[in-house]
Amino acid sequence: MRSKASHPHPPIKLGVEILFEKCLHLIRGKRVGLITNPTGVNARCESVIEIFRAHPEVKLVALFGPEHGVRGNAQAGEYVPFCFDEQFQLPVFSLYGQSLKPPPDMLTNIDEYMRSFDTQHIGKQIEAGMMQSVDVMVFDLQDVGTRVYTYIATMAYAMQACAEAGVPFIVLDRPNPVNGTVMEGPILEYPAQSSFIGLYPIPLRHGMTTGEMAQLFNAKFLPRKANLTVVPMENWTRAEWFDETSLPWIIPSPNLPTLATATIYPGHVLLEGTNLSEGRGTTMPFEYFGSPWFDGYVLARKLNELNLAGVRFREAWFTPTFSKFSGSLCGGCQLHVTDRNTFRPVTTVLAELTTIKQFYGEKLRLHASYFDKVMGTSRVREALERGEPVSQIVASFTHGLDEFARLREPFLLYH
Repeated sequence: MRSKASHPHPPIKLGVEILFEKCLHLIRGKRVGLITNPTGVNARCESVIEIFRAHPEVKLVALFGPEHGVRGNAQAGEYVPFCFDEQFQLPVFSLYGQSLKPPPDMLTNIDEYMRSFDTQHIGKQIEAGMMQSVDVMVFDLQDVGTRVYTYIATMAYAMQACAEAGVPFIVLDRPNPVNGTVMEGPILEYPAQSSFIGLYPIPLRHGMTTGEMAQLFNAKFLPRKANLTVVPMENWTRAEWFDETSLPWIIPSPNLPTLATATIYPGHVLLEGTNLSEGRGTTMPFEYFGSPWFDGYVLARKLNELNLAGVRFREAWFTPTFSKFSGSLCGGCQLHVTDRNTFRPVTTVLAELTTIKQFYGEKLRLHASYFDKVMGTSRVREALERGEPVSQIVASFTHGLDEFARLREPFLLYH
């Protein structure tokens, strides 16, 4: 939580609060479709769904849910069907596979299914019939600041569908939880590596809010421009981390329970493209990593000898309850971020993979197609396989990040 001494500026007001205080004309008297999930709350932890439902001048007619669903009750990669919500008395359309019948072995082979489904473009768009009674579409989701997160693609697809249907699109802005200044990783190679886990040429850690990204996507990448309005926050500054705001942390998805997890996620999400556990199925997803063939004691000692900025490694043992190595004891490490402002998760995971390759050789496998989709390029995997130094790989990102910084500048809302 912020302290008045170190944060003298007023509490942050979210886009949803500004909408109802100052911009009600955007939705007054209109039939509203709302894309949201449990992160859609105001500073008092009140549901935006209930706020829209309660206002006498607004008619909420439909809910649209991203991956994990409107109520956040679906696991990563899990098919989310259409339903009618008895509590809200509203139809709920899924934007994560609503038109696809899941294969019968989906739940018994969830990792392979997730790798396959998440890279497809089909089944995630708003279909024409979903918007027949909608006058305006509102998007209010908490992003996590990493390209590899399906909420960004959900927003882009919804913007495109609204552009084609002539329906105005409103984004209610929220903070980037891992701050809006630091950028990391390669720029996605577009369109070769474009997928639902990375649509457009932005870096792994982009340092933007959803509202800023919506403006960038609309101006630079969408084939047809949406009638877009971004309702910005008040009093948020780019350098702030989420726990430096006055806002409640609501888990954005089941495997990102804390801000600490979100801090590590831009790097450890790459482990999804390997045969290592990224800690799914444990109480520390993305903070734990390992496998049944790891010696966590030796690995932690070797990684600590690298003196990576802002992080220490501790030997850890865990048994995932689902996902990779479900039911099997894994040796590995837990990351402890000691200085989040100097910690670089992408550099860290590349150092981990390099060290693991040195120790375990051919036991380490990178699932080329999925790893490359997550990374946004095949060049990093190829460099790791050649044994290039991590410093050289990271240095290769510099030019792209500099160019992206110039590209995003006109669309930044908070300076």
